[in-house]
Order: sequence, then structure tokens, then C-alpha cells
Amino acid sequence: MPPQKVTGDNFIPALENLLKVFKSDKFDVEDTSSLSLFLYPDSLVIFAKDKNQANIGVHFYPDFLLNQLDELITTDQLMKLDVPCKIYLHRKEFSLVPGVLFSTGNEANFLRFSTELPQASFYFNTPLDSNNLQVVSLVEEKLKRHLQARFSELSFHHGSVSFLSYLFKERFNLIGQEILINIIGNQFYAAAFTDQELNAFNIFDLDDKEDLLKYALILIKQLNYDRNHVRITLYGVPPKSEITEDWGKTYFHNFRILTPHANQNYSHGFKHLKDLGLLEIYWQFD
Repeated sequence: MPPQKVTGDNFIPALENLLKVFKSDKFDVEDTSSLSLFLYPDSLVIFAKDKNQANIGVHFYPDFLLNQLDELITTDQLMKLDVPCKIYLHRKEFSLVPGVLFSTGNEANFLRFSTELPQASFYFNTPLDSNNLQVVSLVEEKLKRHLQARFSELSFHHGSVSFLSYLFKERFNLIGQEILINIIGNQFYAAAFTDQELNAFNIFDLDDKEDLLKYALILIKQLNYDRNHVRITLYGVPPKSEITEDWGKTYFHNFRILTPHANQNYSHGFKHLKDLGLLEIYWQFD
């Protein structure tokens, strides 16, 4: 019988039974020089990188809850390593702050505009677009302390920074009206660019594929886009999904599903890794 998912303060038993491992043909855990952890709304992916920043091993945990991270620190082979570690948190508590308005120490004030803040939080920020934009978010202080006890070198980023950094790199290939969506499990990011400038960005729940249509149409209306002209681009669409270009083109004239350009290198191997359908398989903020 497979492990049963439970919520609250309990854990899913036997996390190792859920683990899917992708690795190079010559993987040796001792070659790991750094880790990148991506905590999605409903899963976790750990990338192990060598001294050249090539990915040599990937651990994927489906149906993963944030409160399981303590357990994972002591059970996962990669997490037992004391190497530099980057944590990317895909969570709804975040804010985009123009660089000219941002000031260190005021992260909580920026976040209060958009969300209720938990007590005892550690705030962090990531600069993007040549410091023109700061992505501000938080992690619970207790969780941060536990991670610091495991890793002597640790940094935090909001999970959106990979998608945003990719969009800023691609901005000069955008047309006048663009809506770009990145699916991350049961949620998705939606960005809108007008004349190559970021006009809107947020995260939404994804209960079914029609939610993509609903929020795209809301952005079109709010930004006064032309439905016959605006281009809708999707990333992170899982293989064998019901979300297809033919489906999208029944609603929008200019609709496409793309695989992002890559800034990630891999050693030989990694069969089926792309089946995860995640943008960060190809592109990560570094």
C-alpha cells in the first residue's frame, strides 16, 4: 500500500518511498559542490551541482509538504551534505518592489500590502533586471534555523525569480501585448508585458485548465489588450496534458506552448527528467 498523505503537523510516512531519482551515468555524491532546492506548492525538487555548476543528480518528491523539510534534512542523501545551498520558495507571500523604492529592513512593510504575515519570519529579497526590481518574500524563522543548522552557507529566494529572470532575458523578443504563464503544479504564475515592460505579475490557483483562460481574460480586460492581437505563451506544461496548442487556439488567435531556452547543463544520463515539465529543468536563477 502506498504511503498515505496526511496534513497538519503530521508527515507523509516513508518519504524515501516517494522519491524519484534522476542522475548522471557516473554520479558520485562526493562530486556535489552545491545544492538548489525548489519548493513548489505540491512537490520538491533538489538539484545537485558539481564544481562547474553542471547538474549531476536530481531528487524529486511529489506530494511534498513544507513541514516535511525537517524530516528530509535527516533522510535525503543529498540533504545530508554540508555544501552551499540555495532555497527557492514558491509561495503566495511575495511582493515585487521597484528598485528605486526598495530599502533594506523594510521588507515586512512591502509584504503587508499584499498578504497577512506570519509571526517570527525571516525576510529576504532578490534583485532582478539590473536592480530595477526586487522580489521580496519570507520564510518562517523556525524553518530557517533548522536549515542553518544543516547548511553552513545558505541563501533564500522566492520561487518566481527563475521565471522572471527568464522573461527579462527574453523581453526584446516580446511583441507589444504579451501574457506569459508558468505552470507549477496546482498553481501558476502569470506575467503581462506591454511594449516589453512588465505590467502585471501574480500567482493563481490552478484547479483545472479553464483557470488559465479565466485569468488570462481578466488580464486582457484590466490592461485593455486586444484579444485578437495579444500573444499567450505557456511554460511548464506537463507532457500528456490536456493543455495543448490546439485547445488554446480555440480561444486565442495567438497562443503557444514553449520550452524555455536553457542555462542548465547536465552530465550524461537523466532519462525522463524533462517529463517533470518544470521550467527550472531548463532555466534557473543563479
